[in-house]
Amino acid sequence: MEQWYVWLALIIILAFIEFTTINLTTIWFIASAIVAMILSFFTDNYIIQFAVFVILGVVLLITTRPILLKAFNKKKEKTNVDRVIGMEAIVTEKITKHKSGEVKVDGKLWTAEADEDIDVDEIVKVLDIDGVYLKVQKEGEK
Repeated sequence: MEQWYVWLALIIILAFIEFTTINLTTIWFIASAIVAMILSFFTDNYIIQFAVFVILGVVLLITTRPILLKAFNKKKEKTNVDRVIGMEAIVTEKITKHKSGEVKVDGKLWTAEADEDIDVDEIVKVLDIDGVYLKVQKEGEK
């Protein structure tokens, strides 16, 4: 029996799944199915072909997927909101270590949190955005 037809059909199915999901999971099994298809020209033992398919697919998935995901995720696009990071803001409602307050930055009011007590009318620097909260610190501190 021509087993390479089976592997070719599996490659096409896995490629379709990869193109529709773009999760970088079935791509590794496409590569291992290609190796298994090539192996089918040299041996008729389906167990060996299937073992190579599974083992190589899992090894490729475990070893290379995290590296590629890191490479792809570095290209995070900033939104307009991210531009307030690093800006100065003025405190409009007192911020304490255990209670959020309010700051005005770029003409807009934001709920803000800090690791210290900050009084009204003090100037702060925006460090980060966590959901709808700004993380701030007093200007000139590290």
